Amino acid sequence: MALQEEQKKILCVGLVCLDIISVVDKFPQEDSDSRCLSQRWQRGGNASNSCTVLSLLGSPCAFMGSLCAGPVASNIAEVTLDDFNAVDLSAFKWIHWEGRNADEQVKMITRVERYNQTVAPERMIVVSVEIEKPREKLYQLFDRADVVFVSKDVARHLGFQTPTCALRGLRPRLRPGAVLICAWAEKGADAADADGTLLHSDAFPPERVLDTLGAGDTFNAAVIHKLARGRPLQEALTFGCRVAGAKCGFHGYDDIAHTGLI
Repeated sequence: MALQEEQKKILCVGLVCLDIISVVDKFPQEDSDSRCLSQRWQRGGNASNSCTVLSLLGSPCAFMGSLCAGPVASNIAEVTLDDFNAVDLSAFKWIHWEGRNADEQVKMITRVERYNQTVAPERMIVVSVEIEKPREKLYQLFDRADVVFVSKDVARHLGFQTPTCALRGLRPRLRPGAVLICAWAEKGADAADADGTLLHSDAFPPERVLDTLGAGDTFNAAVIHKLARGRPLQEALTFGCRVAGAKCGFHGYDDIAHTGLI
C-alpha cells in the first residue's frame, strides 16, 4: 500500500562524524594556550545534524550516510549511486543533499528526476542541496535542485559581498523556478523565490551565545521543515532564523524541542 503524503519522510544524505567540543572561557587567540573548562563528544556532520533537528521539530525523517562500527573512524567512503539505488523513493517527499562528492550526487539526483517523471505532481520528491564549501565541483549542484542553500563562504568566494548581491548573481545558475537561500550569520538570511522576488529575515540571537556549532545545519532543517509542510518561503526563512538563533543559546540540539517555537 502506498504511503499517504503526510506519512512520507524527509531524507538527508551526507556526512555523519564525531565532533569533539572543548569549552573555554573565551575564544582563544591564534597560537595561544587556553585551559579547557569541559569537553564533550557528540555526533556531528551537516546532514546528520539537520536530520536530528528535523526529528526534534516533528518531521518524519531519515539519514543516509556512511557509518562505522566503533566510536571513531577515518577514510569512510562517501555514499555512491549504487548505494542510493537501494533507496525506495516512494517513501520520501523531500531529499536533501549536503554537497560532498558532487559527481555521484548528480547521478543520485538524476534518479530522483526520472522517478518524478513517473508519478503525479503531488507525489513528486522535492530536491534540495547545500553548497557550503567553496569547491568548484560542488557548483554543478546549483541547477540540479528545487531549493538551493548556499553559504556565506561560497558567496564571498564567488565575489559577492552581500546576500542580496549573492542572490542576484547566483540565481542565473539555478533551474527555472528554483528557490535560492543564503544565510549570512548575524545579518540573518535572504532568499529569492521561484519568481525571483527577494525576501529577508533578521537574525534572532539569544541573550548569551553558548554554542554556534551546527547553527547552519539547524537553519537548513528548520526551513525545510516548514517548506515540506507547504508553508510560504518567508515564513520558513524567519522560522529558520528563529530556531537557529535559539540553538546558539544552548549546547547541542535537544533543547530545540523546548524553545516554544514548534
